[in-house]
Amino acid sequence: MDYKKRKRLSLLILIVGMPLYVIFAVTVMSNIDRLPKWLELPTYVVLGVAWALPFKWVFLGIGKEDPDQK
Repeated sequence: MDYKKRKRLSLLILIVGMPLYVIFAVTVMSNIDRLPKWLELPTYVVLGVAWALPFKWVFLGIGKEDPDQK
């Protein structure tokens, strides 16, 4: 996938996918009973990082110059 397509896809993921994931995570956490305090923080940390793992390949190198314009 070329640089421009990855850049557009990353914007789409951040603008559309991220809010949808936040709504999903809040819904899941509000539908289960309150977790023990020692387990609540790690759960939120895992949910906060889990959205990015499948899209790691999209975000790699997006902040750098276009490598195709050399």
